[in-house]
Amino acid sequence: MKLGRFKAGNDTHLCKIDGNSVVDLTEAGYGTSMRVLLERLEETRADIETLNTIQIPLPSVKLAAPIDDPQKFLALGMNYKEHADKARAAGITVPDSQLWFNKQVSCINGPYAPIDLPKVSDKLDFEAELAIVIGKRSRHVAPADARSVIAGYMVANDVSVRDWQLRSPTFTLGKSFDTHGPFGPWITTDDAVSDPQNLHIGAHVNGELRQDSNTNDMIYSIADQIAYISTAFTLMPGDVLLTGTPSGTGIETQTFLKAGDVVRVEIAELGYIENTVRPE
Repeated sequence: MKLGRFKAGNDTHLCKIDGNSVVDLTEAGYGTSMRVLLERLEETRADIETLNTIQIPLPSVKLAAPIDDPQKFLALGMNYKEHADKARAAGITVPDSQLWFNKQVSCINGPYAPIDLPKVSDKLDFEAELAIVIGKRSRHVAPADARSVIAGYMVANDVSVRDWQLRSPTFTLGKSFDTHGPFGPWITTDDAVSDPQNLHIGAHVNGELRQDSNTNDMIYSIADQIAYISTAFTLMPGDVLLTGTPSGTGIETQTFLKAGDVVRVEIAELGYIENTVRPE
């Protein structure tokens, strides 16, 4: 099942994507909060899956970020083997444990919305990433149980302002500029994904392939990530976790994004997002 949000006049409605149509879940009585919907998904899933009323053609709607109010928006650095190997070869220190950092929720952006080229930097970069959306309140999750707490997956771009990122060991400022957290185009629920640890992931800039990898190249698996981070704090329904990016980002060749560039991130089984860079 694919769950999302779309613009309806001045409001934003929840929806289910059904082929080339959108089923309006808000009009069907399911509210407007994706976080609340995920909290209740176990009890409402059967009804939502069979719902086929209030359908709108998908091409006629403007999709928004599938969730706009997660309690946590976190990302994992240096988590693909090839990416880490190239970093070592360039003399960059690769951490020997999971390196998590915050992206502020205010940077969340829609799957096809513009991303800003900041006034204060010309070091704007892209990072294709698989996003996890948590579905259950959970703490101290064993790796074997990790998939049971996942609501679903999204395509994400961990947009980064490299000079601001690298001037601080926490990365947060350089990872959290407004508009720099696009994800979507919808949440594909866990049961609809064959193997999240074996999905092709890639990024194009202006049609040129820049990143071309598979989630099976992760150093720390999705299960290991959830087990590790849930040791520190409770994961809540709607929390968004970005799982790392493969090699091919702009910083590796010092080729950064410019106004007018179009970045497309695509993951097998999940769809794609596409964002145009505009001057702030």
